[in-house]
Amino acid sequence: MRNKLKITTAALAFGLTVAGCTTYGGTADTMADDDIAYVDGAAMYPSKNIIENAVNSPIHTTLVAAVKQAQLVDTLMGPGPFTVFAPTDAAFAKVPEATVSSLMMDENRAMLQGVLTYHVVPGRVTAADLMQRIRAGNGTAMIATVQGEQLTVSMMGNRVMLRGKNGSMAHVSQADVMQSNGVIHVVDGVLLPGM
Repeated sequence: MRNKLKITTAALAFGLTVAGCTTYGGTADTMADDDIAYVDGAAMYPSKNIIENAVNSPIHTTLVAAVKQAQLVDTLMGPGPFTVFAPTDAAFAKVPEATVSSLMMDENRAMLQGVLTYHVVPGRVTAADLMQRIRAGNGTAMIATVQGEQLTVSMMGNRVMLRGKNGSMAHVSQADVMQSNGVIHVVDGVLLPGM
């Protein structure tokens, strides 16, 4: 049986014109639970943290399992704030099964932590923030991840595209899923650091 890696919240599709993109102007302190976003039909409450919401997402089971295996649950329940580019189960299904299985082994926990933290950016970076950085960079922006390496962000049509090392890339499919300790952007690919 294939283990699936799931990152704790929605994935990476950030355009301001992305269908299904809900943008909230407030912070966690000013957002009420009536500002609920939905990820594949599951309610994501802005008063709950990244982990509390991720476990309810029907399309992030692999990510959640990976976060547990990597022992990053307490970190992502912390105050943050964090921006998470959350690959869906379908995104993890694009990764060779042997690679996913290997990453989920206890002896490869450090490598799994590296992959997962490559999807996390310090601070609350909204879709509008990303768009502003892309414009300021004349079409490309670099963002530093918690893992230590950078992601390249640009536009592909009306969607935000993220490029990792080794040719990995993902598009934001749903942006600005607000959390009490950050924001999740649902993405359609798994980004890989230089390993």
